[in-house]
Amino acid sequence: MLFSRNTIPVDTELGVTAPQGFRAAGVSAGIKSAGKDVAVVVNDGPEVVSAHVLTQNRVFAAPVQWMKETTGSNYRAVILNSGGANAATGERGYRDSVETAQFVATKLGVEPAEVAVCSTGLIGELLPMGKIRAGAEEAIDLLSRDGGGDAALAIMTTDTRPKQAGIAGEYSIGSMVKGAGMLAPGMATMLCVITTDAVLTQAQAQRALDIAVEYSFNRIDSDGAMSTNDTVILMASGASGVEPADFTENLTAVAQSLARQLIGDAEGASHDVLIRVSGASSQEAGLAVARAISRSNLLKTAIFGNDPNWGRVIAQAGTVPADVAPFDPDALDVWFNGVPVCRSGGVGDDRSLVDLGSSRDVTIEIDLHAGQEVVELWTNDLTHDYVHENSAYST
Repeated sequence: MLFSRNTIPVDTELGVTAPQGFRAAGVSAGIKSAGKDVAVVVNDGPEVVSAHVLTQNRVFAAPVQWMKETTGSNYRAVILNSGGANAATGERGYRDSVETAQFVATKLGVEPAEVAVCSTGLIGELLPMGKIRAGAEEAIDLLSRDGGGDAALAIMTTDTRPKQAGIAGEYSIGSMVKGAGMLAPGMATMLCVITTDAVLTQAQAQRALDIAVEYSFNRIDSDGAMSTNDTVILMASGASGVEPADFTENLTAVAQSLARQLIGDAEGASHDVLIRVSGASSQEAGLAVARAISRSNLLKTAIFGNDPNWGRVIAQAGTVPADVAPFDPDALDVWFNGVPVCRSGGVGDDRSLVDLGSSRDVTIEIDLHAGQEVVELWTNDLTHDYVHENSAYST
């Protein structure tokens, strides 16, 4: 399911309340110095089905621990806050996540295990629980079919814009995501809520979400930094009455749109870079090479300078062990925006034929000539603005 071959039309205006059966709200609780910072999304049914995928980081936040302990539940609601990650906060932080779920559950008349909790922001600080409770109560009072846009605003941290995507038809999919830094596979760093009015079982929802995440959020890598708080939640209301055969494909298209929006808003980036590895012996081999290339600061700074430095591409490919990605170094071909700058592991066309400065999008393709598999992964360049923003994040 390559990004470049996905032709399913996705509407970036369709948020989490676009499907039937969902209400949402986003409010300002004062957790951040400005802007909305607490969001609630509720599934009114008639069916209540959910699935989720969580960060693979061994150091995970208290809300992720709550999600792990309630795995198997079908979530009727999710509360999200920005302005604080509630990560590395010990037993107190976990109690705060549990209390948040309990508070929302009481207000909605559901069980605590039916409430998902998500947080994003600075690691190592306790949440202001008075503000969390006040924000949750206000958001619940304001829940509506028109609240999806406010919810998308409330989960932003260093994002410069809200991010939504969806598909409308016999059944609908809507979504929201936040993320601009710490974007790396396993998953790419974000909080994401996806809603649908399709009729799904929990097993169907989980399988579809696993596939969609693998071919979207796990195929972007901005800075190699895996978050402590990654959470993607899929909620299904069944309100359309449609049991779709094409749900996984449509869900993947929506997730890929969100993933591209994350890369497009990556902190300080001036180029979005598609890395395509062709001729790989396996998907795993192609991914290993793509990720090695995407994490080269030398290559990323070259792209920032509009320099198609193909030597840095093949050098990174060569860091992948032969038993992971077999290939002949003397057979490698590399293209920058369609110009074959490297042929058979050596000099190709003059790199001056490549114009990287005329467009934000850059495509780098490397052919390993070792098989038939093709893998795509999105990354971005490394700029002065990225260094500045992340050097001052907590100060």
